[in-house]
Amino acid sequence: MASQAFESFNHAIQDSADLLQHFDALNKQPPPPEIEVLKRASLVMALAALETYFEDRISEAVNSTCQSSGAEERLKTFYKQSLEIELKSFHSPTVERVKSVFQKYLGLDITDSWSWNHCTQEQAKIELNRLVKKRGDIAHRSLRPVPGQPAPHAVTKDDMRKHIHFIKELVKATEVYLESKL
Repeated sequence: MASQAFESFNHAIQDSADLLQHFDALNKQPPPPEIEVLKRASLVMALAALETYFEDRISEAVNSTCQSSGAEERLKTFYKQSLEIELKSFHSPTVERVKSVFQKYLGLDITDSWSWNHCTQEQAKIELNRLVKKRGDIAHRSLRPVPGQPAPHAVTKDDMRKHIHFIKELVKATEVYLESKL
């Protein structure tokens, strides 16, 4: 059974895909430079959906652990509140941050599960960190093309489709792993 976090992720990632569809609908020859923002926004939304998935999924797992545990109520409250405080500063879902929070609260290295067709665990880690960095550059530095100065686009349409696919596969792999361990 899929977690609520997984269901929410599937709903939220659609914003990223919708932005890409809007880009396609507005794209013509030559492409208007003002629509490039849709691709950059799509990447920001995709990583926000992933970040929220990780936050929600670990919260679900901790709540489940507390419900099935025979621990005292004060210990359960402390455990949940500690996670809540930690997630307030989680922000960018780098491999190190994701791995650390799941190990700390569940004793699981979810990055062990990050492999699927044509993607090894190491490739998945490198790609996640690359996307988080790219998202940070876009969100904080815009990377908006400067008129009259040719430069590669921060996010191409094909790259964005690949990014969305990658993020969906990462979430699926994480979900399957957590379902098998919890």
